[in-house]
Amino acid sequence: MTARTKELTEAGLAPGRVAALTSRVFATTGGSVPAVSPLTGETLAQVPVSSVEDVAAAFARARKAQAEWVRVPLRERADLLLRLHDLVLERQRDILDVIQWESGKARRHAFEELCDVAVNARYYAQVAQQHLLPTRRAGLFPLLTRTTEVRHPKGVVGVIAPWNYPFTMAISDALPALLAGNAVVTKPSTQTALSGLLGAELLADAGLPADVWQVVVGEGRKVGTALIDEADFVCFTGSTETGRMVAARCGERLIGCTLELGGKNPMVILDDADLDVAAEGAVRGCFSNAGQLCISIERLYVAAPVHDQFLERFLARVGAMRVGTSFDYGADMGSLVSRQQLETVAAHVDDAVRKGARLLAGGSARPDLGPCYFEPTVLSGVTPDMDCHAAETFGPLVSVYRVADEDEAVALANDSRFGLNASVYGRDVRRASRVAQRLRAGTVNINEAYAAAWGSIDSPMGGVGDSGLGRRHGADGLLKYTEPQTIAVQRVPVAPPRGLSYGTFARGLTTALKAMRKVGHK
Repeated sequence: MTARTKELTEAGLAPGRVAALTSRVFATTGGSVPAVSPLTGETLAQVPVSSVEDVAAAFARARKAQAEWVRVPLRERADLLLRLHDLVLERQRDILDVIQWESGKARRHAFEELCDVAVNARYYAQVAQQHLLPTRRAGLFPLLTRTTEVRHPKGVVGVIAPWNYPFTMAISDALPALLAGNAVVTKPSTQTALSGLLGAELLADAGLPADVWQVVVGEGRKVGTALIDEADFVCFTGSTETGRMVAARCGERLIGCTLELGGKNPMVILDDADLDVAAEGAVRGCFSNAGQLCISIERLYVAAPVHDQFLERFLARVGAMRVGTSFDYGADMGSLVSRQQLETVAAHVDDAVRKGARLLAGGSARPDLGPCYFEPTVLSGVTPDMDCHAAETFGPLVSVYRVADEDEAVALANDSRFGLNASVYGRDVRRASRVAQRLRAGTVNINEAYAAAWGSIDSPMGGVGDSGLGRRHGADGLLKYTEPQTIAVQRVPVAPPRGLSYGTFARGLTTALKAMRKVGHK
């Protein structure tokens, strides 16, 4: 047994463990794709690949199971989510090990995934009855019309999950779909399928009936397209380019979808900011998960009076970051997910430096640590002709800009086709809030980089512009998986009684409408 094989076994990825996970893929063709760890470049597993026919069969099973699942009382479905909450916290060592080996991220960033699943499970279990039980609505006429809104599940929801947060993105978005009575077919990224399969295992252990949750694996253009063609609703997280194709295909079928896409997220540091707090927040905002986070910060706009002092503090913290492999919480930043992602980051840095940008920190790959490591990197002097100026890097790279005042900061922050997340730092919270409201972004954090808005699960989260459409979290994140139905019971017909002319009826109805306006009837 090699040292690496021994380490894999101790981390919970022994052959038997891997086989238990990969057996959950709905695949019959016998083909497979290697799951390669970015930490070592070694193959962790051969993951079965699904065919188009497999996708159709998975949906057929899911539809049959959904017909039974929707009959399960809402309280019991909510209890299942609470059991999942407990299992995720109890089994966190196994979960964190799988996520790290497969994605290369630092353990602290794997822990964010675990917490996100637990928080979503708890929240939606607690608000289920508030949003899903039949609700009385104001009727056409007081006392004469009884109107009820009923929520029905869409049917079978398709979830296409990305590789950057492979555990939470494969599970969290689909939990409210399950709660609403839907079945789910999820397609995790082929790069990080084990984490999604681990989620399926946990749901089964929490008591989810067989076939309600199916997992298919394969190339997006083939298996992902087949999933869209079968689903009743699609939840997609990924690139803007692919998101456009998903939206177009859903449009052809007249089914709904939500899309969380790219971001080029700004942080604004006002002249009254606590610079130590801002510098610490900027490090987390820029380099969490090695920058492979849709809501991470890639642009820093710093007020001129505090620019130099902030930069000194920020660079000191960047220089002190611990980058490397660690199955404890010792590392501040882990690996990129693949050589391809490393090449993208390196290309953006090289292009900027070649065109005149100044390298303030980092700038190099770290093959001494592993095949996909890249240093946390800070640039100044980035101009519009550089690739990293407007395009999303999705790596540990941030550009710093000096701005004259908050007006210039807002103008530059909004000068982007994206609008996902933003951050404002300032001691005067009222002032910072006014600046936040001027930013074109779906979420804005004040004196925090991303965790405050992301973690406020009772409030909707999503982007504008090229950052997508639709929302996760809050009521929106649950009701999008339902079809609303209005049932109105009328005690007296809305028509002239026998023998009454329509003109007389119209005059009487006019009087009634004026009276309802006067008393404030909805």
